[in-house]
Amino acid sequence: MANGQKVRVGLVYGGRSGEHEVSLQTALAVLKAFDYDKYELIPFYITKSGQWRSGPLLEAPPAAVAELQFGDSAAGGTRDAGRTERQAPALLPLLQGMSERMLAASDDAGDDRPIDVMFPLLHGTFGEDGTIQGLFEMAGLPYVGAGVLASAVGMDKATMKTMFAQAGLPQVGYRFFTRYQWTKEREALLDGIETALGYPCFVKPANLGSSVGVSKARTRQELTAAVETALRYDRKVIVEEFVDAREIEVSVLGNDEPQASVPGEIRSSNEFYDYKAKYTDGKSVMVIPAEIPPEKTEAIREMAVRAFRSIDGSGLCRADFFLRKSDGELFINEVNTLPGFTPYSMYPLMWQESGLPYRALLDKLIELALERYREKEAIDYGGGEAD
Repeated sequence: MANGQKVRVGLVYGGRSGEHEVSLQTALAVLKAFDYDKYELIPFYITKSGQWRSGPLLEAPPAAVAELQFGDSAAGGTRDAGRTERQAPALLPLLQGMSERMLAASDDAGDDRPIDVMFPLLHGTFGEDGTIQGLFEMAGLPYVGAGVLASAVGMDKATMKTMFAQAGLPQVGYRFFTRYQWTKEREALLDGIETALGYPCFVKPANLGSSVGVSKARTRQELTAAVETALRYDRKVIVEEFVDAREIEVSVLGNDEPQASVPGEIRSSNEFYDYKAKYTDGKSVMVIPAEIPPEKTEAIREMAVRAFRSIDGSGLCRADFFLRKSDGELFINEVNTLPGFTPYSMYPLMWQESGLPYRALLDKLIELALERYREKEAIDYGGGEAD
């Protein structure tokens, strides 16, 4: 920044989502990785009930998740002495302050500099679905990651698959429907799934990640139960054809000139790569780079960039693929516009193997956020006429 100032970054995490705990783990990992000689970090914790709570300007990384849950009795601890805790302002004053670029936290010297860039680390609903991105857009704040459109499309698996089809990307068979349709047309939907997709099949909430609410169904009874489970988390459900395949992932980074990392392979500890395998048991094996032929590597990287562009991505995403064991055919599964940065996460590990370490990756994400903001600032939103 000008005059040798550190870049002031606001990190937003937690959130009113089934992935609240995942977000906390991501925030802790990111805060531990930042270079505190270059950045000033201000944490913003959103509780499970949706309350915003701001913390002090951090001069060193926190030691544990409990330090990030300001005023949350569930955190099981108290704040360090001398660190001022405060309730973040209500949404309207917060938005008004942000729109004036005055969202700031005072340090001991009374520095009320505005935040330079926001870094959302909110997984799932209200975090990577375009809602928090829309808030930042309205406030005129730079922010890391995908914009409103890409975030919304990347969150809604049904819409995402529609965009992939438009881009000519190969996919497994799928069907999707709403809670209303399920209530009115249950038997017809079940018949159609059995005919088109068969068993086994996978059932997912259309707008959630981290494999929350995902089930594998082998019979009509299991399919019905799986749909009911998925509908606990979203009003829209997607059912996908099963393929006996290897799970290959690749990280994408950039704005107008996105680059893809080396691919990695997930070898799950469970029957499929579910929430437990991703975040809790630590037994799933990540093979980076994936042990696949060079031509498959290049095909996956090219398809990942196409998928990124098909949703108008920016900043980052992780693209997930199926590599069918029987014939080596590739299918894109989905993209994740806010992949995890936990110690078990593939996204930073694949970039590390590609020659971009974790700390340098964070630098690049901040750079990309500011680059996109400058580009948008050049747009004339008033039709060229002064008020």
